[in-house]
Amino acid sequence: MVSPYGKMGNHDMGPPWLIPMLSASYFIPCAVHGESNKSECNMFCLDCMGSAFCSSCLIYHRDHRVVQIRRSSYHNVVRVNEIQKYIDISCVQTYIINSAKIVFLNERPQPRPGKGVTNTCEICCRSLLDSFRFCSLGCKLGGMKRGDPDLTFALKLKQNRDPFFGGSESDDSSTPKKIRRTYAFNRLMDGLSIYSSNNDGAESSGDDAATNISPATLPNFNHRNARRRKGIPHRAPF
Repeated sequence: MVSPYGKMGNHDMGPPWLIPMLSASYFIPCAVHGESNKSECNMFCLDCMGSAFCSSCLIYHRDHRVVQIRRSSYHNVVRVNEIQKYIDISCVQTYIINSAKIVFLNERPQPRPGKGVTNTCEICCRSLLDSFRFCSLGCKLGGMKRGDPDLTFALKLKQNRDPFFGGSESDDSSTPKKIRRTYAFNRLMDGLSIYSSNNDGAESSGDDAATNISPATLPNFNHRNARRRKGIPHRAPF
């Protein structure tokens, strides 16, 4: 069984399950559940690295990494949000089909590029957008076999992330956001308490401070009004 963290194979040609996944036969009747309504083999297990299987066989791959293969224009595709967790799909053009972003598994040769096309796949000459180099995962693998040192399927681990302990992929600091918000709240509360004690001569209670934290800016102090004294009060006649 391969490592759940996508250990690279020999010569950095991608994980050991990549080539079996690309070469597997999909959308054929399942040998075990051929009589079922959902007997098409459109699943692939990255841990077992065997043949494709149907959805009824999922019970035999519990706790395994399984991706679902779909079909578009008679070509096999996989959703980006499923495959990008295990390999780096950069340089491969993505497409949006049925509101989902996908990548093709294997090459789709196009001998005659359309008019005005300025960029094509480096392996099969498929028309591409200018920001991509390959039309499929198989074509990227072909580019790696040619010895391009800039290509890899290895995921780039972000700083302060330990893959063996399930570290977070976020590039934020290790302090949780909830703790950082609590610390800022306490600092704000301390500032309000100091201001209240200096101006009113007594500390406010926690409930009073909580009701006065908005707005956080201090009220304007009018020095002209501070110098003005109140008039002498007069009692009303009896």
